[in-house]
Amino acid sequence: MRLTLDALLVLDAIDRKGSFAAAAEALYRVPSAVTYAVQKLEEDLDVQLFDRSGHRAQLTEAGRELLREGRYLLNAAAELEGRVKRVATGYEVELRVAVIDLIPMERLFPVVEEFYRARCGTRVKLMTEVFGGTWDAVVSGRADLVIGTPGDGPASNAYSMRAFGDVEFQFMVAPTHPLAKAEEPLKPEDILPYRAIAAADSSRNLPPRTAGLLDGQDVLTVPDIFQKIAAQRAGLGVGHLPLHLTRADVEAGRLVRKRLVEQRPLIPLFTVWRNAHSGKALAWFLQRLEDAELRQRLLT
Repeated sequence: MRLTLDALLVLDAIDRKGSFAAAAEALYRVPSAVTYAVQKLEEDLDVQLFDRSGHRAQLTEAGRELLREGRYLLNAAAELEGRVKRVATGYEVELRVAVIDLIPMERLFPVVEEFYRARCGTRVKLMTEVFGGTWDAVVSGRADLVIGTPGDGPASNAYSMRAFGDVEFQFMVAPTHPLAKAEEPLKPEDILPYRAIAAADSSRNLPPRTAGLLDGQDVLTVPDIFQKIAAQRAGLGVGHLPLHLTRADVEAGRLVRKRLVEQRPLIPLFTVWRNAHSGKALAWFLQRLEDAELRQRLLT
């Protein structure tokens, strides 16, 4: 390859410092070494990179394009060098974090920002999973850490888990829905004639799960809990919704809570992580998630 990172460093220094001599000083080289590096690059590429007709050499159009694209390579090389060094100190190149859709992703952003301030260099990949998709993500290796996994995961020694918090679900309908004014407590036979709204389980390998559906009930399936809330708010169907995400809708009258003969118990959520993953970035997030106040903020 005729193009080298060292040659790009020389071009970058000349452009930033304004002259060959200043670039040589910045690179701790003699001016003749900088001049030779540029001349050799021009010969190797068979392209004129500098216009030397004036008092001071100026980059040609080709030179400016080479420098513009070359800076991407320099940045990538510097990032790779730093990442390799950080990996050697125990930090992962990438940490994949799956978050259940019951936790709005933006609530986790302050934690991610706090992690970035530590300048660990680990790339963080955030993804949203629905219902059993959280288990699917960790069991399949799609995620290293899952925040908010519902209980009853597949038996395995490949992962560890600890309690994260509880979520309260209540049966809700739109104020315009026929069940809004129905006598309470509602029985299954009262609900069966009406369409249910379900958030699609995001599992790819494990069997998808459902909850709260009655045999023979019509179902409208939507991508996640937020679309389920919107669909029920629009009167398209009925179902259980998380109270912490619907308080404003209930208070504003956009959704009506209905008492059932059999109320749904609190749903326990867990933090789950792969035992094979033992990097410092994962350890940082696990320690941060031990904060009970943080977990409460994520679920309120």
